[in-house]
Amino acid sequence: MSVVTREPQLKFVTVNGATLAYFEYGEPAPDAPTLLFVHATGFHARVWDYHIARFPNHHCIALEQRGHGRSESLAAESWLTYGDDQRAFVQALGLKRAIGISHSMGSFGMIDAASDTEAFASLLLLDPTVSMPEHYAPMAKLGPDAELHPASKRRNSFASPQEMIDRLLGKGAFSLYHPDILRAYCEHGLVQTPAGDYRLLCDPKIEAQVYMTSRGAPEIFDRIKSVDAPVVIVRARTPVGDAIDFTSSPTWPGLVNLFPNAVEHFWADCSHFIPMERPDAVVEMLQQQILAWD
Repeated sequence: MSVVTREPQLKFVTVNGATLAYFEYGEPAPDAPTLLFVHATGFHARVWDYHIARFPNHHCIALEQRGHGRSESLAAESWLTYGDDQRAFVQALGLKRAIGISHSMGSFGMIDAASDTEAFASLLLLDPTVSMPEHYAPMAKLGPDAELHPASKRRNSFASPQEMIDRLLGKGAFSLYHPDILRAYCEHGLVQTPAGDYRLLCDPKIEAQVYMTSRGAPEIFDRIKSVDAPVVIVRARTPVGDAIDFTSSPTWPGLVNLFPNAVEHFWADCSHFIPMERPDAVVEMLQQQILAWD
């Protein structure tokens, strides 16, 4: 497979009350789809570099959601906010018949955005983190309670990106990452401070609030029924017992049946970090969606 590294252009757009960063690779073409990539909680746009490099002839856009990457450091009180952001983003860029590729919370927002826009020709949703309907209830603003989540205590100071790589290499779910993606996650996910150390671009307290609000948007089930575009879901291994962690899937197995036009692939030997653990398999699935595009 041809692999061409393109230097992306960092751009910004203000939508829905937030300034969002995105990276653009190449130019749009009338005879090929734009590929829109959206990351998961705690990540950033450049974790898709490995995948995007496999599509050197396609116009690619990788969005950084609010509170993540180089986007404005704003928390969201509901996951529907991420859908509102994506909806406004694709409309601001005038995207039509794009192929959307997203992971985890990014997929939740993409489902919402696709429910009432014409921006998408198809969706590839990688473990989209929509739980069963019984788990949802409207949630009030969390405020300082988000500081109680373990993610808020995540280490947030490193001497260098290499120190972060060395610390994470072989640790927990990070041991499953393709090495190129782990490196991109660390090198592009830090900013140097005036003191000389490096801090995470995604504030751990914002990451914690994302997790704390994950079951507060039951409206998503009405939105799912309005997604007309063909959908491919990839679901990771089933959790053992009631415990749900990053080694297994938070996605409800019944989700596929709610979409008007969806299929599911169940990867029983894969963790929730599908695009990091199986990037080449994800690329192959995306190639199939491109072939089906007209």
